[in-house]
Amino acid sequence: MSLDHTTSTPARAIYDDVARRSAAVVISAYSTSFAWACRLLAEPVRTHVRNVYALVRIADEVVDDPAAAEAAHRGHVLTVLEEETYQALRTGYSTNLIVHAFAGTARACGIGPELLTPFFASMRADLAVHEHDRASLDTYVYGSAEVVGLMCLRVFLTDPAARSGYDELAPGARRLGAAFQKVNFLRDLAEDHDDLGRTYFPGLDPEHFADTHKDALLDDIDADLAAAAAVVPLLPPSSRRAVRAAHGLFAELSRRLRTTPASRIRAERVRVPGPVKARILLASLLGVGA
Repeated sequence: MSLDHTTSTPARAIYDDVARRSAAVVISAYSTSFAWACRLLAEPVRTHVRNVYALVRIADEVVDDPAAAEAAHRGHVLTVLEEETYQALRTGYSTNLIVHAFAGTARACGIGPELLTPFFASMRADLAVHEHDRASLDTYVYGSAEVVGLMCLRVFLTDPAARSGYDELAPGARRLGAAFQKVNFLRDLAEDHDDLGRTYFPGLDPEHFADTHKDALLDDIDADLAAAAAVVPLLPPSSRRAVRAAHGLFAELSRRLRTTPASRIRAERVRVPGPVKARILLASLLGVGA
């Protein structure tokens, strides 16, 4: 499915457009920072990335809303969503507007089951795994975050002239996805433990979370961010500014977490103030640090 309406019948072009608009609404509603960063992407990359993240977001909602239904029912809903997604990859069509938008992007950009299967496996793990060891956490982070970075990389390199760079850039895309996920684990420590009954970091007792634990986790996160930063200049111009902005936002979060006592992280979610976000996005727009 192309973003060019001239390749579709008028009725199908309208449906495709409604699906893409639906994905954009999901992103705007759930993540202001991500929506801002997306505006720095050139088209059609911007629309494709929104389509990817909208599917990721609704899958996450299925497993993260214990008030909606019992875990067994949420598991069934997730399975239905996964099967709908695979079917749409084959046919290019779904009655679920978000799945339809994602399938169009996946078919255009070469996103296949090799990335989707580990993603849905990690989503399913959230319904059954309450504490992770090192091996299960690595598997979870790969499926929940690193493959999303790889999906976006497929989008960034859709141009045939750029596809040969995938293998070189893939490790950095994975490290950036991992850093984003680990930062969110740290920011959401209280909610994950108290509301969802999950502890992601192996051997960490949130009830006795200390600055030494926090600093060790941030050392790991900062190593991921540094590895990702090294490949950002190698991305195509159509995506480079937006990725730099997203990296900058999470690097700022890491710095703020570093200066926040562990006791406060345990009690409240650390955020980047709006004016600081705007400064980071403006710097990326102007190419500062390019």
